[in-house]
Amino acid sequence: MKISAQFSMWGAVVFALFCLGYAFAGFSSMDGMADDATRADARGFALFWLFLGVIGIVMAMVSWWMVKADGGGSAER
Repeated sequence: MKISAQFSMWGAVVFALFCLGYAFAGFSSMDGMADDATRADARGFALFWLFLGVIGIVMAMVSWWMVKADGGGSAER
């Protein structure tokens, strides 16, 4: 199964937006936590989702570079 660079770019963008949104929700909900251990765990999970969002952004940029280098088309050669 072949996946075009343009499809993987849009998939990476959706993945990155989902991960960054989840990380933002995790960071914004930490103020209401009273327990320090729970807050530390929540910070770890939010940082993990932030890391995944950064990976998604990098993959989208690489795919965008591939689409740009190909001239925008995904014709087979």
